[in-house]
Amino acid sequence: MSETRTYYYARVSTKKQSLDRQLEAFHQLGAEEKYIFADKQSGKNLERTNYQILRNNILRSGDTLVIKSLDRLSRNKLDIKSELEYYKQYGIRVKVIDMPTTMINLEGQEWIIEMVNNIIIEVLSSVAEQERQETRKRQAEGIASARKRGQHLGRQEIDFPPNWFEVYIRWKKKEIRANTAMEILNLKRTTFYKLVNKYEQEDKWNIILMMFDYSSYR
Repeated sequence: MSETRTYYYARVSTKKQSLDRQLEAFHQLGAEEKYIFADKQSGKNLERTNYQILRNNILRSGDTLVIKSLDRLSRNKLDIKSELEYYKQYGIRVKVIDMPTTMINLEGQEWIIEMVNNIIIEVLSSVAEQERQETRKRQAEGIASARKRGQHLGRQEIDFPPNWFEVYIRWKKKEIRANTAMEILNLKRTTFYKLVNKYEQEDKWNIILMMFDYSSYR
């Protein structure tokens, strides 16, 4: 049976911040430098170089991962939950220094460790769901408030130029090229084709009639 090891992970959000407080806590637990991994990257997601190396290439079943607090894994509650579930699935114990219950050595009483993990995961699920609902509520309130003030939310609607119809028909009848149509309408290429798509979706039957009787509109 291979030897199990304890690894330590520290994280701060920017290069200007210090890892000293976390590293000191690890050293007090007897951590050796070669078993400490650290990142100076945001916790908004899990895409951090040394964390991914530790998680995917170093940690094995039976090993222990020590962190100072849960938010060192991530700022996102759902990410923390998924990581704890991942470690539980692969038999890797997670100890959190700021959560003393997780630090207790309970050899032969692994069911207690499992129970603590399940409670933490359940609590994180509830908190994450609560945060999602609160975010949706704030967004809905913001939209309602903006509408009351008469503000338009989202991308501003693109208006058709006054001479759109005439130029569009000439382009469709191949009397002028697209670049010429854009120049006459003073539109960029992407805007021109967005308006074409919108116009043809909204007025496709009228356009067919117009193509047959263009002379009456000139």
